[in-house]
Amino acid sequence: MSATMTTNPLRVGLRQERVIAPQCLVIFGASGDLTHRKLIPALFELFLQRRLPSEFAVLGCARRPWSDEEFRSKMAEALGDKVTDNQQAWDQFSAGMFYEPVDLQKNEDVVRLGSRLDTIDRLRATRNNRTFYLSVSPNYYGSGCRALADAGLLRDPERSRVVIEKPFGRDYSSAQALNKVVQSCGQENQIFRIDHYLGKETVQNIMVLRFANTIFEPIWNRNYISSVQITAAETVGVEERAGYYESSGALRDMVQNHLTQMLAITAMETPGRFDPEAIRSEKAKVLQAARLADELEPWNCCIRGQYGPGGSQSAPLKGYREEPGVDPNSTTETYVAMKLFIDNWRWQGVPFYVRTGKRLAKRLSEVVLTFREAPVHLFDAAGGSPTANQLILRIQPDEGAEFRFEVKSPGSGMRSRPVEMEFSYDESFGEPSDEGYVRLLADAMLSDPTLFTRSDEVEAAWRLYTPLLELIEDSPWRLPIHPYESRTWGPAAADSMLARDGLLWRRP
Repeated sequence: MSATMTTNPLRVGLRQERVIAPQCLVIFGASGDLTHRKLIPALFELFLQRRLPSEFAVLGCARRPWSDEEFRSKMAEALGDKVTDNQQAWDQFSAGMFYEPVDLQKNEDVVRLGSRLDTIDRLRATRNNRTFYLSVSPNYYGSGCRALADAGLLRDPERSRVVIEKPFGRDYSSAQALNKVVQSCGQENQIFRIDHYLGKETVQNIMVLRFANTIFEPIWNRNYISSVQITAAETVGVEERAGYYESSGALRDMVQNHLTQMLAITAMETPGRFDPEAIRSEKAKVLQAARLADELEPWNCCIRGQYGPGGSQSAPLKGYREEPGVDPNSTTETYVAMKLFIDNWRWQGVPFYVRTGKRLAKRLSEVVLTFREAPVHLFDAAGGSPTANQLILRIQPDEGAEFRFEVKSPGSGMRSRPVEMEFSYDESFGEPSDEGYVRLLADAMLSDPTLFTRSDEVEAAWRLYTPLLELIEDSPWRLPIHPYESRTWGPAAADSMLARDGLLWRRP
């Protein structure tokens, strides 16, 4: 059963409704992986959609001594067929791409950067509007902001802003300290802490689904919902990120930011108005009310795992400890599953189960809301009790939603079976949704903070998980690593955690 939808003929026009002001986007870490895989492709996509002004420039900055032409050439090579298929458009776009060798730790480099920006402002008529993107090591977030402030580049809160990649801190105290540094360099409305999951259409659709449809909001609470599962599963391993991942692990890399933001949007109260601060305030309230299911003995509500060898005989897969750059005795988790509660009127007593892992059976991100069973099972005698209704919000890769409910099976009896009503973004709109960085870069340049995390949100998320991080550091035996075979759904201990509550993980 499929839900049909007609495509709005004004959709293309609506994409151009918000006009980005003339400006220069400055990317620190321009020689890095994120720039050529995500940032430049996202900017080029905005250009192809005619959402960038003609008075626009990109200034790449890194320590490598590249020229403007080298930077353009390397980015064109990274985009591959996208450039080949749109050569004329790339020539126009890349004419506004420049490069300046900059070490953010050297004052003279940052001063020189200011002079180069003045030159670009005159050349491209960008009117001194600047967005600084810190795609650098987290160790340089604070010092990078301070260097920009000391050079006077953040002086005007209306014309300058800073985008900071994750992770923002390593625990509650470090996030607090980093917030103090960053906020001493500029106003909060100049700081854009990015979480690319919030750029996904389907994450934003959770708000529309709830607040624009009267059939859902009245039942979006503890009276009708029995449990919530939030999953972000990957089939890939650690790949080339071993250096970062060994000091991070799944809890810091995925749970504290991506999964927690999905939880906040799913559980938030209705904002008084569609306003960035109203929305962010409601998300912050959720995180401030959230807690581990067992605060006294947190090891009872959290499972850590690590993928081992797997795959097939013809295509074997390495275990995490066999990956290049990984300690052969590593106790870094590649899988986390945990149980949380939100202590407020809407969600009191409803368990929220979150899980994430690498080398799992299927790539997917989704939110599953399971509704309470019917109070009387009228049809049990006819052969089997009905299954609980479920609303499944698919974040990726097959963006959309499905609702599972019971219907009568054909025949003379009164047996029931579950069916699905489905909505797909691709089928309904005729094209895939934009990649997350396309939306987030546009919003940052528009100074729209709706999809970026505020300082109190970041601190509340770290406060929630810091007891687990401290436990891992001080008493690792309390949270042991459970091995699991690659391309399975994780360790058996995670299944046991839900089994104690009479539940199963969804395995699509």
